[in-house]
Amino acid sequence: MSDNQVTRREFVQTTAGAAAAFAVGASVLPHVIARADDAADIKKTRSYNPEMEYRRLGKTNMWISAVCMGGHWKRIDTAIKGGKNAGYSQPTGDEKARFAQNRHDIVSRCLEHGINLVDACTGGEVMAYSAALKGRRDKMFLNFSWYEGEMRNETCRKKEKLLETLDNGMKQAGLEYVDLWRVTCNEKGGTHTQAEVDELIAALDAARKAGKARFTGISTHDRPWIKKMVETYPDTLQVIVTPYTAASKTLPTDSVFEAIIKHDIGVLGIKPFASNSLFKGDSSLDSPHREEDDKMARLAIRYILCNPAITAPIPGMVHTQQVDNVAAAIKEHRQLDANDKAELEQAGREMWARLPADYQWLRDWRNV
Repeated sequence: MSDNQVTRREFVQTTAGAAAAFAVGASVLPHVIARADDAADIKKTRSYNPEMEYRRLGKTNMWISAVCMGGHWKRIDTAIKGGKNAGYSQPTGDEKARFAQNRHDIVSRCLEHGINLVDACTGGEVMAYSAALKGRRDKMFLNFSWYEGEMRNETCRKKEKLLETLDNGMKQAGLEYVDLWRVTCNEKGGTHTQAEVDELIAALDAARKAGKARFTGISTHDRPWIKKMVETYPDTLQVIVTPYTAASKTLPTDSVFEAIIKHDIGVLGIKPFASNSLFKGDSSLDSPHREEDDKMARLAIRYILCNPAITAPIPGMVHTQQVDNVAAAIKEHRQLDANDKAELEQAGREMWARLPADYQWLRDWRNV
């Protein structure tokens, strides 16, 4: 096929095979960390690079890079002249070509490092990354959410409307399939009625059965609801996309991660840098704080990966240098020493102090 794409028929066949294998061996598979006999499968993953670490995305059995790419492009004004400091919509007009080149270059650098998953959660992001992956769709896993037509929109909470959003989005972006359809739900997911949840689950199951989505999941900021949903629909919710910051800590008991590990759910952690509040600089390459901020970004990535329930943090990136930096974090020693811990704790306190008004809700993710 053109663009080296896998056909929908092939996906239906391979996904069915993976599901059968999982049904037999789920109880003995590791949640995230690779075993020695996983080496052959890991080397077959997309854009494999021996210098990158790969972790198992729960029951999907996809091997993804230990740090992946978030869809947002906040602070892109520091990367392209005249660019808007936006993280959701695509720039237009004179900025369009510079923006498209920036996204292409970022994806290219990710692939060079073996970073093999991008999480697109808006219509603009789906369009941007589908374009950036044109001709190399088989090199990177692509997550799909077109939140404008999903559960946060009260007019789109029926199975038919959700599937319409998926179909229309795939058509606009020129996609034959998505690796993960992870529907964006209300931040407080518990506000969805049971009838709405039933429609959501039916839509996810239908998309997977039809081969439109290889795997399915949800995104929400509501930990108690995540726990309930994972325990109730463990077969449908194969991946959860939810916050986990550089200062988040796992509760010793009754943590949401107990259910996640029990049911072998993959977890992608958004907001690892608390919407850039972890940093003192503005993300520009000539920032006087760049070296300090780069070090803190690497420290945050290392810290988050110490949690075996998190498959990968997914920071947004606007410079190829930022891609180089997060990839470098994978090569540094994983466990934090006393100095690392003290430095990160101080940075965490400053991060909370710098948190903007519209992100104060992230404080709820200090203890998870």
